[in-house]
Amino acid sequence: MHYHRLPVSYEDRHSYDILIEDSFSALKAEIQRLPSHYQRVCIVTDSNVSQFYLDQLRQELQGIFQQIVVHILPAGEASKNLACAEAVYEQMIEARFDRHDLLIALGGGVVGDLTGFVAATYMRGIDYIQIPTSLLAQVDSSVGGKTGIDFQAYKNMVGAFKMPALVYMNISCLKTLDPLQFTCGMGEVIKYGFIQDKGFYRWLQTNVKRIMSRDLPALAQMVYTSADIKRRICQLDPREEGIRSHLNFGHTIGHAVEKLSSFRLYHGQCVSIGSAAALYLSHKLGKISTEDLKEGIQTLTDFGLPVSVDPGDFPQMTTDNILLASKSDKKMQGDRIRFVILDAIGQADTYLDFVDDDLREAIDFIRA
Repeated sequence: MHYHRLPVSYEDRHSYDILIEDSFSALKAEIQRLPSHYQRVCIVTDSNVSQFYLDQLRQELQGIFQQIVVHILPAGEASKNLACAEAVYEQMIEARFDRHDLLIALGGGVVGDLTGFVAATYMRGIDYIQIPTSLLAQVDSSVGGKTGIDFQAYKNMVGAFKMPALVYMNISCLKTLDPLQFTCGMGEVIKYGFIQDKGFYRWLQTNVKRIMSRDLPALAQMVYTSADIKRRICQLDPREEGIRSHLNFGHTIGHAVEKLSSFRLYHGQCVSIGSAAALYLSHKLGKISTEDLKEGIQTLTDFGLPVSVDPGDFPQMTTDNILLASKSDKKMQGDRIRFVILDAIGQADTYLDFVDDDLREAIDFIRA
């Protein structure tokens, strides 16, 4: 496949490139194109991804580094914490890493977020490369320079903005993804259609079979369009002071559901459930039609995503508990929730005037 390159600017200057490939074969040349010449590299990965791609990556990196160090995290959201970050710091200190060395994140969103956070904070900042292997990481978390870790049960509460030196996406990695993990990534993909691109939303609806069968040309187009939408939004608003908040569509109630499930539900599933609530509120405001609401819910379910939680499975998910958890989210503005709604399919906006009863109504809608 002929690869795609998306240049990303930060503060009106070129910052890094996103590469979309179908193998790792171009990675070595891309690292050698970077302005810095690194002596050491630390690959941070997890116990799942390492089985598939660690040896392949090591092979590609032979001959361009004096030392290759590997740090393997236990797979899963529970590893996205300060203790795991400290373990990476310790390994880098023992290997005498300095500011002229490199970190590589090989994995999904957890690995990418944690590695980026370590890169932002180790010796006040060293370079890192994102090699996202999950759909969610390729279309969302690897782009835009947001890094972070969870603090206790509070998701992404501690973090920093740190632009990567390169984002290298090998879409062939999506072929080995667990079906549930692939489906979860679709929660973020559909979000881009909802908030920014009605044409892309329609394309997704007509290509369900190709996407779910992981047809590589379809995946390449989908990942490219998603990454391009996120890239353009982040360039306009790199520090999330305006339009970038639209990327939080579905996340306010979604993060509350994720927290109350004790992370038994995956992030993409929770974004889908939160998107259903946000569609409901957009309809309640008269912004989208009943047909749009039904179609939006159907699109999420067509890709195997949940649009509700069963209180029988999660007795702690009462309406009031979800409401309370959504207010501990970092998207608050004063004492009000900065809620992302749709003005129309493909057009998002923020809304500050929902009262608790509005939110309870939306939460009841997603409690099966």
